[in-house]
Amino acid sequence: DEGNEGRQAAAKPAALPKMVDLGAKKCIPCQKMAPILEELTKEYAGKFDIEFIDVSIRANRRKATQYRIRLIPTQVFLDAEGKELARHEGFLGKAQILAKWKELGYDFSAARAAKVERWAPAEADVRAKAAVCYMCDGDIADRTAVTVRTDKGDVRLCGPHCYFILYSCLTEEKAGLQKKVFVTDWATGKPVPAVTAAYLRGVDEKTGRPWIQAFADRAAAAKQRAVAGGSIVSFGNLKDDQLSHRCGFCDRATYPQDAARVIAAGIYTWGCCSHCAMGVAARIGANIEVRQRDRLTGEMIVVKTLDGSVASMTPKTAVAWFGMRKKPDGSWGSAGCFHQGFFASAENLSKWLKRNPRETGKMIPIQQALADKIKLTPQQIAKACKIDQCAPR
Repeated sequence: DEGNEGRQAAAKPAALPKMVDLGAKKCIPCQKMAPILEELTKEYAGKFDIEFIDVSIRANRRKATQYRIRLIPTQVFLDAEGKELARHEGFLGKAQILAKWKELGYDFSAARAAKVERWAPAEADVRAKAAVCYMCDGDIADRTAVTVRTDKGDVRLCGPHCYFILYSCLTEEKAGLQKKVFVTDWATGKPVPAVTAAYLRGVDEKTGRPWIQAFADRAAAAKQRAVAGGSIVSFGNLKDDQLSHRCGFCDRATYPQDAARVIAAGIYTWGCCSHCAMGVAARIGANIEVRQRDRLTGEMIVVKTLDGSVASMTPKTAVAWFGMRKKPDGSWGSAGCFHQGFFASAENLSKWLKRNPRETGKMIPIQQALADKIKLTPQQIAKACKIDQCAPR
């Protein structure tokens, strides 16, 4: 009767849009996609359906013909009526699948995504310009300050390491630049030429990070070594040491203790920040594995890429912080490598922001951090993190 037909219609679930993934269990990209499809199936149940068809099985070969696939994996996006909306050939990551649905008019991710952003500092920066490091924005201690004297004014840095970061960011070695660099004598607090100074170098037992103290002469350095330990090196030896570890994306000097580790085809390199680490995939045109610690807790975050997309991520809740700064023209741009990072969760990022009230920017998916690098041209990559001239901001 009509009433019964109405009840049956009400009980029948509404048809959902569907993504059909045609592949084979022995196919490597298909294997990479399997856990992604499983995640999406659980997270977006009732939003869209996912169907995997193993075309290597004889019984499924007719479906392969039906969908007119040329290679595997192939993803076919269908509306609720079964009409094909789009298709993609090859590996497709989780964020890319959701982005494709959004492009097709289905924004499944909007309601789920946590929103963490800050466009105005929670605390005003009242530090004097001369007390802020040109490179890292950190505080400059009196006994470790480095000054580069230029025609446009003094460039102040918090220590020798930040000077060598600046040096590695120059598009070319400036003639006579090193003669303009002055370090602070640890013993007297007075500036001395960097090239003639003696340096005491050691390692902090707690952090594993190197420390550097500059002295006017070797005798003063030797006296301090009797107290603090370490080894005495010349400016030239210190330079070789400081420039020995470079970012695989932008070629910037970095300490391994601060950097992300990047593995590509068994070769190890570094990312001076989490975002530059993702950029290694763009620079070398290969799949990579990135290992970067959560900036709040130190938890290791592992990201693997495949064909320009995030193939896997541990933990699955990991996110990226894109530190941004307002430019004089009112637009927003990157705040630099010192202000980027990965976090195991949006909650960790929020806690970190409370501890760093001057940070501004927004949370983005790690897939976006990768995509932003992948879209760069070789010319843009060559200019990444470079300084046109050694001059104050």
